[in-house]
Parts: sequence; C-alpha cells; structure tokens
Amino acid sequence: MATRPDAPAPAEGGWAAPALAAVALVTGLRLLLLAFDRTDLFVDESQYWLWGRHLDFGYYSKPPLIAWVIRLATGLAGSDAPFWVRMPGALLHGAAAMILAALAARIAGRRAAVAVALAYVTLPFAALGSLLISTDTVMAPFYALALLAWFRLAEGRQARFALLAGAAAGAACMAKYAGAYFLLGAGLAAALVPQMRPGWRNTALLLAAFALTILPNILWNLTHGLATVSHTMDNVGWVREDRPLAGLHPGKAAAFLAAQFAVAGPILFAALLAAPWGARSDPRLRALLLMSLPIVAIVCGQALLSRAYANWAIAAYFAGTLAAVLWLQRRFPRLLGWSLALNGALSLALPLLTIVAPWPEAGGAPLLKRYLGRADLSRQIIVTAHEAGVGAVYSFDRDILADLFHTGRGSGLSFYGPRPAGRPRNYYEQTFPLPKDPGPVLMVLAGPPVCDGRPVPALRSFDTAGGAYAKWHLAAYLLPEGCDAGP
Repeated sequence: MATRPDAPAPAEGGWAAPALAAVALVTGLRLLLLAFDRTDLFVDESQYWLWGRHLDFGYYSKPPLIAWVIRLATGLAGSDAPFWVRMPGALLHGAAAMILAALAARIAGRRAAVAVALAYVTLPFAALGSLLISTDTVMAPFYALALLAWFRLAEGRQARFALLAGAAAGAACMAKYAGAYFLLGAGLAAALVPQMRPGWRNTALLLAAFALTILPNILWNLTHGLATVSHTMDNVGWVREDRPLAGLHPGKAAAFLAAQFAVAGPILFAALLAAPWGARSDPRLRALLLMSLPIVAIVCGQALLSRAYANWAIAAYFAGTLAAVLWLQRRFPRLLGWSLALNGALSLALPLLTIVAPWPEAGGAPLLKRYLGRADLSRQIIVTAHEAGVGAVYSFDRDILADLFHTGRGSGLSFYGPRPAGRPRNYYEQTFPLPKDPGPVLMVLAGPPVCDGRPVPALRSFDTAGGAYAKWHLAAYLLPEGCDAGP
C-alpha cells in the first residue's frame, strides 16, 4: 500500500550503533553486578520460578509468560540459582530500550533515538526490573514492539503491521494484563489524532491478532474457575460486590502520584506531565501522550477509590518515555541531560546496594530487609525436617512456602500450604494444600497446633533476626501421624 501523504520523512540514520553501544554497556554492567547480588529471591520471584517448573497457559495470580521466560533461562543455563532466575530482566529492558529507540528514530531522528535509548535503560523501574524479575519487565519489550508496529501502521496502513501490533500487544498481555492498556491508548489516539487512524480493516486485523494471542490464557481461565481474573479483581478491590466503596482516599492517590517521580525519575515524570502544553502542533507527540497519561490517570483513580501500587502504571512509561524525551529535547535540552545523569546514578546505586547488603541499615534493620533472610529460614526448616525424619513441611504463610520450594528444590521434601476455605487465597492453597492424611509433618507456625486436645510441643524456634522475618516468632512442631491439625 502506498505511503500516506502525512507519513514522516525517512528516519535519520546512524542511531543504531551508538544506541546499541550504550544499552549494551548498561546491560552488561547490570549482569556483572547481578552476579554479586547478595539478596534472596523475593516471594514473587520464587513463585514465578515454581510456575516455570509446571508450564501452563495461566497461573493463580498472573498470566503465564514470566514462567515461560524463567523456565527458558534456567533451562538453558542448567541452573536454578537466583542469578539465572533474574538474568532475563536486564536483557528484556535492554531490548525494550532499542525498540523504543527505533520508534524515536522514525518520529524525530538520530538524536532522539539515542536519547530515548539512554532515558529508558536508565529509568529507575528498568534498573529495579533488572535486579528483580517481574511481570512488568517481561511485558516491556512486547509493549514497546506493539507501539513501534502501531506507528508503522499509522504511516502506511500495511496489514503486516496491524498483525504485528496485535500479536505484540497480546504477548504483553500474556505477561501482565496491563498490556491491554495498549488497546485503550491506540483507541484514544485513533479517535483524537486523525494521523493515527489505521482504517477499519487494519483495526479488525489488530484485534484478531490480539485475541488469538491471548486465547490460550482465556481458555485456561475458563477451565480454572477464572482464577487469574478473580485475583485481579481482588487487587482492584472496589469492583467486587463484597467490597463496597468505603469513601475516597485522596491521600492514597497523592502517594501514588508522588511514587511516580521515583518510578520514572523526577525530571522525566515532571516532563511527561508538562508535555501536553507543547503538543498541539505535533500529532505524534499527542498520540504518545494519549497512550501514556490516561494510564496514570486511571491508576490514580484506582488509588483514590481503593489502593494502587507504584508499579501499576508502568505501561504508561513506554510511550511516556518518548513523549517526555521529545518534549525535553525541544524545550529544555539541559534538563534532559540532568535527567539522564540523575537516573543513571540511581541505576548504578541500586545494584550496588544488593552487593553490600545487609549494609546499610535504617532504624536498626537492613535497608533491604525484605530481600534478606528468606533462604536462611528455609535452610533452618529443611535441616529440622531432616533431623526429625519427616518428608513433608507445612507452613501457613505464602512467603515462607515460596522460598521453601526454591531453596528446598533438591531436599527431597514435600511442602504444603493451608487447605482452602472456599476460594483459594494463593497459589499454594490452590495447588499444594495439606492432604487429609499427610503422615508425619513438620509444621512451621507462630503458635503450637493442637492434637487430641493438647498443644504439640515445639521442636525448636527459628532464628529470624536481620531479615524479612525479623519480627516473626516462628517454631517447628512435629505433627504425629494420624493427627490432623491442619486448617
């Protein structure tokens, strides 16, 4: 199909080599520092790893792509060590940076492309996502690819880009349901920016490719009691009939907005908020803003009604990074330099903190205490189970179970969670509930279980100082065979 009259001039060449060199340098440094990371896998990371041991088209709380990625990385490496679980993060953010740079080159040329690559790869959330594997990180390159394909579609209305945009957005959604924000942004851009209208046929192709890509997860949810959808509704909270609105929470909305200055960096987020005042004459900048700012507004509204975590608006910063960089380059280029320097320093500080952990401390506890002490507690539990001669361990807590499965992967022990009372509250209740006749079980609890009307004596108390469980009082109890003290 012929190029539309309003398509951009050919992108200025020569951007790829400097952008790739910068992204490769940052990514390589991140992988090097990750090898010296002293933190334990966080509860979510351990759970994603466990999902990867049981490949499926969906899981209790998330779509499946993160499990597939971790399984691929650890399978190729032949190791389930934390480094290999987390290693894909830096590569995926590096890929996203290059894809966004390619889009910037088409929109604004070489300088913009290199600046966008540097801006994205040094974003605080990209730095954190290179240390801790998350669904946001796995979503990133696919969302970026959907954006690139969408703008290519708007330029020439070629069907192949409609299919690519839909499939890439679907893959982003298979990583995290926030990938569906792409459809909202594309719809707003098409409605309000005439240059971004792809035509009805291409719209149908895009939606068909999207639907086909996410179909396996839809079918999985339909055959598993809509487990992931139900968990997502739990997170949103106020949409459930059994959780009516309890007033507005302006403080939570303000806290969410304040957190975005840390997620994207203070200068870049401020530029994104200011960019609408300079977008009237630039249809592509308007389109980028329509694909970013509404996401921030929606999640801010969610925080006002109930709650919202800082990372729930991550999808805004793929188009948002381009919009902020383009606006800064045109109006305040010196501020863009300051933003790159500030975010770059933060990107270096974060991995250094994981290397020197448990130092520094704040309030008498390690600053990174959430990521420390998890594997140590698991090792104590495993040793106690072996000494007691039992083959199974029960815990009431999702955090403890998550690390037990990972740290205890070669221990020969079975691990169980509570039996669900109604709908399971987590993946472990759903998949590994305590059997009715479990035989001798080591129970890790905050208080003694009762068997035949008597409290079971503790075998030992666990040392939980200096990490995630510092304020917990946990002990091991041997549940005799034939006694069912489970929930």
